[in-house]
Amino acid sequence: MAQSDKLYRRITDGILQRLAAGEFEIGRRLPTEREIAEHYAVSRTTVREAMVALEMMGVVEMRKGSGIYVAALRLPGQEAETLDIGAFELLEARRSIEAEVTALAALRIGDTDLTRLEALLVTMTDPDVAVSERADRDFHFVIAAATGNSAMIAVVADLWAMRDRCDLARTIHERARGGGELLRVEEHRAILDALRSHDADLARAGMRRHLDAVIEHLLAKTENEEVAAVRLRSAHLRQRIFAGHRAA
Repeated sequence: MAQSDKLYRRITDGILQRLAAGEFEIGRRLPTEREIAEHYAVSRTTVREAMVALEMMGVVEMRKGSGIYVAALRLPGQEAETLDIGAFELLEARRSIEAEVTALAALRIGDTDLTRLEALLVTMTDPDVAVSERADRDFHFVIAAATGNSAMIAVVADLWAMRDRCDLARTIHERARGGGELLRVEEHRAILDALRSHDADLARAGMRRHLDAVIEHLLAKTENEEVAAVRLRSAHLRQRIFAGHRAA
């Protein structure tokens, strides 16, 4: 796929074109992510990648509790460097590929690999984020190796390498660091249990559920502050209404 054909680039290029046309001035707030998603007929994950990309380019800035604002005007094509693949696009690929890798691994995995996976689960609880994340990565690598399929092993390794190699994917993952560690361990535990039972369908479903949860985690941690503020206000309103009913 050509760089210009990437979904998130449709958004970034579109916003840059609208800036060049004078639709948005410096300091003006952009439409909400939902409005942008509807306008370009894309998913919220694509819009999130585009907004992070524009921020990395210095075009927009996030303002806590307010929204996304224009920080600079740039003509389309001024950015010569490529941001490559975004985290959500990468996770979409991993969800499809690693689910099938895990299903095959369930049919072929041996006791040695199961023991290694068990040890990695323990290491995932390490308070050192770098150690925990390395154990997470190695957990997926051991599963790939258990297939005995060199092509699958290489594909999984390359997908993980893209996470560090591509600026946009790396930035989104860095912003989403922290939180959800115990839940992540539980998700990997479910995958390990399925592998131990040699149940391919259960293993496939477990990997899909895990990567779906990773996507939701990244969305929550990189959420537009405007949306977060609205949710907080809504929660406070519900609490006041509930308190009023109890007092009545």
